[in-house]
Amino acid sequence: MREILGRRRRLLSRRNGGKPELLGAALTFATEWQWPVLPGVAPDPQGRARCACPDPECTVPGAHPFDPGLLAATTDARMVRWWWTDRPSAPVILATGGRAPCAVSLPALAASRALALLDRRGMRLGPVVASPTRWALLVKPYSMEQLGELLYAKDFIPGSLRFHGEGGYLALPPSETGQGAVRWERAPLPGSAAPWVPDVEAVVDAVVDALTRTGVSAPEL
Repeated sequence: MREILGRRRRLLSRRNGGKPELLGAALTFATEWQWPVLPGVAPDPQGRARCACPDPECTVPGAHPFDPGLLAATTDARMVRWWWTDRPSAPVILATGGRAPCAVSLPALAASRALALLDRRGMRLGPVVASPTRWALLVKPYSMEQLGELLYAKDFIPGSLRFHGEGGYLALPPSETGQGAVRWERAPLPGSAAPWVPDVEAVVDAVVDALTRTGVSAPEL
């Protein structure tokens, strides 16, 4: 019976254009790392730059939850298997905050320059998620009060920085969104333990300083 079910799921995945690695990744995030995940809205097959959600002006096509909503994110293996068996090509969406990492994201070009400078300085970073348009640096969970105090203390914060905190979300590899493939620019180290991530203060300090020193122009931010 188990072999028959396995063949059925593989066949369903092929028919629906699914990627078996999406289920494997979702299970790793949820069960091994205890990161709550849920399926995102797939890009519209008639035009990948559009979203299959009801919003015709969606700005993050295929990279956000819709049905179920964000509050349904879970670490339960049975639910994760059911979701990705039913929707094998759905992007994997992380519900940021709580026990899960948060993230700081910025445009891809600015991020690549900032990471190069941080590498030369020897700064330790955690996993970095990359899409064609934006990169996201994973950080330890933080509160809105903590973030507010951090930003208030800064003389300058690039307007292009986005903060994915409690109540936020982020598409994880190997998802496909309307902007293209989501991948690891800095992959987590192999193993069952949840990846190490730095404090948000260290990342914001370093990124703002790196962007200032590399002279990234306003349009790129």
